[in-house]
Amino acid sequence: MTRRFALAAALALMSAGVAAVSLARPAPAASTYVPFTRAAFERAQAEDRRILVDVYAAWCSTCQAQETVLERLTARADNADLIVFRVDFDTQTEEVRRFRAPRQSTLIAYRGTRMTGILVADTRASEIAALIDTTR
Repeated sequence: MTRRFALAAALALMSAGVAAVSLARPAPAASTYVPFTRAAFERAQAEDRRILVDVYAAWCSTCQAQETVLERLTARADNADLIVFRVDFDTQTEEVRRFRAPRQSTLIAYRGTRMTGILVADTRASEIAALIDTTR
């Protein structure tokens, strides 16, 4: 009886591990995001670049939905010059405050030093595309 219980427990643990692995989201495409640093952001601003700041939290389902849309939009040829900086909501709290982001899932658009728009918790592709278009 003990042997059966141990086998059943081992199978249950292995099943749970497989489920956890299969539910994990893959990392975003390497070309989609640039890790945020203040120096890189200010350099892009000084170069009058098209910039999108993505205030992201790994646990945020809205952020994950935005990520899917952003990956599709940034793959378009007309957005090849767009830089998407990802600010980690949980670890880069000072930067979150500096951007005055009210919460995770905040997208802030810039053309150089000029902020051109902001979206909070919006996952509609049309709205995110319109925000990106403000950087042109």
